[in-house]
Amino acid sequence: MRSGRVHMCAVSLTFVKRKTTVTSFQTKKRVMTAGFGVLASAAAALALALVLGLGAVPIVLGQNATGPQVATAQLTFEGTTTISAGVSGSPGQSNGALEFGPSLNVNTSKPQISGTVKPARVPANQVPRPPSNAIVTPNSVHGFNGITHRDQRVSDNGNQFSLEPPDQGLAVGNRFVVEAVNNAIAVYDPAGNLLAGPMALNRFFGLRSEIVRSSPPVFGPFVSDPRVYFDKDTNAFFTTELEIDTNPATGNFLTGAAARSRTLVAVTRDPTSTWTVLSNDTTNDGGQFGQCPCFGDQPLIGADANGFYISTNAFSISTLSFRGAQLYAIPKGALAAGSITTVVRFNQLTEADAPFAFSIQPASTPPGGAFAGTSNGTEYFVSALDFSNELDNRLVVWALTNTASLDTPAPALQLTNAVVNTEVYGAPPSAQQKPGTTPLADSVGNHEELVASNDDRLQQVVFADGKLWAALNSVVKPENGPVRVGAAWFILAPTSTSRSVSATVANQGYVVANQNYVLFPAVGVNAAGKGVISFTLVGPDFFPSAAFATLDVVNGAGDVQIAAVGALPDDGFTGYSAFNGARVGRWGDYSAAVADESGNIWLATEYIPNSPRTVFANWGTFVSNVIP
Repeated sequence: MRSGRVHMCAVSLTFVKRKTTVTSFQTKKRVMTAGFGVLASAAAALALALVLGLGAVPIVLGQNATGPQVATAQLTFEGTTTISAGVSGSPGQSNGALEFGPSLNVNTSKPQISGTVKPARVPANQVPRPPSNAIVTPNSVHGFNGITHRDQRVSDNGNQFSLEPPDQGLAVGNRFVVEAVNNAIAVYDPAGNLLAGPMALNRFFGLRSEIVRSSPPVFGPFVSDPRVYFDKDTNAFFTTELEIDTNPATGNFLTGAAARSRTLVAVTRDPTSTWTVLSNDTTNDGGQFGQCPCFGDQPLIGADANGFYISTNAFSISTLSFRGAQLYAIPKGALAAGSITTVVRFNQLTEADAPFAFSIQPASTPPGGAFAGTSNGTEYFVSALDFSNELDNRLVVWALTNTASLDTPAPALQLTNAVVNTEVYGAPPSAQQKPGTTPLADSVGNHEELVASNDDRLQQVVFADGKLWAALNSVVKPENGPVRVGAAWFILAPTSTSRSVSATVANQGYVVANQNYVLFPAVGVNAAGKGVISFTLVGPDFFPSAAFATLDVVNGAGDVQIAAVGALPDDGFTGYSAFNGARVGRWGDYSAAVADESGNIWLATEYIPNSPRTVFANWGTFVSNVIP
């Protein structure tokens, strides 16, 4: 969640570009920020899951007592837009509170019901202990620097906040490379030449600027969590973003009857030309564990032959309490044409024995790849099951069938899920950095910060070569030394009918960098089933660097290859006590990896470049492509 503001009881709560550093909670002796999808506020639902336990029986949704519920709505046309040339302003050297927005530091614990919490699914002594991958520098990597913190901060004539982390979206097709971060978007050609932008996403979606530092200041809507997708089937680019309305005078989220939150969707066939902007109002989408108005946190996207799919975690706007996962299915052809069309929503979702579901990742299919055509069209989803931030050894595979009916007046979709036993994975620790120059830390009297790894939710899912490919952050124990963060990867072979789904593990494993850390893995796979895992490499031996490893179903993951060497430590404001941080700087929240029409895999990864910075942050992004 990017920097935004909300006042509650005459005080304010700050989010820091998709996961706030100022509102924290304690869980299993790990301090995690409220911005991890506002997971802390889901405490009641998560405690229920622990009480009931998590089983391993396939579920046909609808068998549970309360749902799922299915509803329909219409998209709303918001207008048209173009990505204008970048407009630079001040990088923000002395804006005080208006650089980040007001903040409230609150420490709360995730509640558990005494005497009823079951033991962890996997004992703590079963932390994965895989062998380390070799770390090498490839002979050559084609890549270029993408959007930096400075780029986004100075866009829109400087009417932006300082934000961490970037949350990278990437789409490649028709010789265009589109990158979106918190809170800017840009278009490049394959050689890295800038074609349009960087443009502030608020302005791209036709909204007020994030902040105009006039007297008095004027605040714009809160936007966060960008995603970008190219669909070769329709030759269309899709960009999505969470939006929450705010009070222009205070920046506070509007509540009660005035509240509104939407998922914004922009579509085009030429990203340097006109985009059509549509919206899906999610204000009343939730209610599984309490009332709305709600917002749909971290929209996740995917597509099959017939539909475009969005998954969110709903949270109350006023209390930030969890309100259940939501799945949205939209006719892909109509959406690609910019039409006002029907949205089918599933809520009251459950997985395993838990009374809820969380962070359900839709799958996408690479150019030239075969969509799942069984049961009149099938879209797959995958989710992780470690709700207690410990260890688990299961994933959940979902199948939405009869997706061809999305193009009819009365869609008749069937949603099922089942548990798949996998290798062990678990909540990752924060990452240590190589010591280096940290001017911001020095200026406020702080030590070099650690780097956040967030949690062990899945990062993205690809359906290619008849299989589901995914990865997540996981705690690992290398051969020598304490626990680190590695990438746990999974290749699953799914089977589905209109009434059931199952999957087997085709291969699985880990990417481990011995005494260093692998953060925020994203898997890109081409139609031939050749993949690449993109991630940040950081640790005692490395400043945050852009890296990758090849992946295929036979050989698993290859060596760790460095695409762009980090030049300095992460030195951003979110890790320092002077800015309400707790020594852990925000990173991620996700990388990106996608295949192009030629089968090359394009990667977008956060790292620290040797380039101009702002006072408050020095993150950058690196975009590269690999022939797997």
